[in-house]
Amino acid sequence: MKKLLSLITVITAMFSSNANAQTATETAPASEKVETSATDTAKTNAEGVKEKEAPATDLAQAATDTTAAAVPATAENPATAETPNAVLDLTNTLVLTLKDGAVVIKLRPDLAPNHVARILELTKQGFYNGVVFHRVIDGFMAQTGDPTGTGRGGSGQKINAEFSAEKHVKGVVSMARAADPNSADSQFFVMLADAPHLDNNYTIFGEVISGMDLIDKVKKGTGANGMVTDPDKILTMKVASDIPAEELPDSLKASAAAAPATTEGAVAAPVEGTAPATAAPATTTDSAAPAATDPAKPASMEKAPK
Repeated sequence: MKKLLSLITVITAMFSSNANAQTATETAPASEKVETSATDTAKTNAEGVKEKEAPATDLAQAATDTTAAAVPATAENPATAETPNAVLDLTNTLVLTLKDGAVVIKLRPDLAPNHVARILELTKQGFYNGVVFHRVIDGFMAQTGDPTGTGRGGSGQKINAEFSAEKHVKGVVSMARAADPNSADSQFFVMLADAPHLDNNYTIFGEVISGMDLIDKVKKGTGANGMVTDPDKILTMKVASDIPAEELPDSLKASAAAAPATTEGAVAAPVEGTAPATAAPATTTDSAAPAATDPAKPASMEKAPK
């Protein structure tokens, strides 16, 4: 009986040991799961933070893009170029009326004060009304300002040269002259294209602000000299400040609204010591615009751009 009890005790002890071992075995994965869960949670949290932080990089990029878009336009950016609706000084603005509409020219007394003063004086006298574009070379320039329409006429008063570093690009308005640099009179030309070879050789005194498409349509001449048969003409040329506000081109409405009720002329007076010289009678000279090929000109002829 004692042996039987001892055997039962041994067997019971064996079962108890196996049960504890199994329990320990089954419990171990739970610990691993906790560790794994903690790792996964940490990973999830870390990834969650990264996912939330990621857009910040996108926002930073967006901010950079927005900043780039908001950077003020530079001289190289066309956005800074003067527009037809820019506010202009009407006392230094011309309205040249052609058969197809109005051309607005901004004068540049900062570049050529004496020329601007003389052009304004002639304009106020009605000098340019009805004057033709006697010489027009496609892809180069359109010349006018000779009341005789021959290229040999003028007002009879010469103006000393006021050359500048400004470039002869499309839309620029410059003075015609003879071989003598100080022989500009009333004739001028509008550039239909860039012409670097004219730079620092002719006096630039203005630029077309609106209506350049109308200048482009002016009847072209024939032959090397570009003389025009049955040419188009300037119907009227007036100083913008002399035109009633309601009659101004749309491109000058903003300028008229911004102008003071009483405006004093802002054109610089001729520089002392450079008063225009008295010229020979207009019928004895020929003002030519620059020639595209710089052909030789008789000494007695005034030349336009070559």
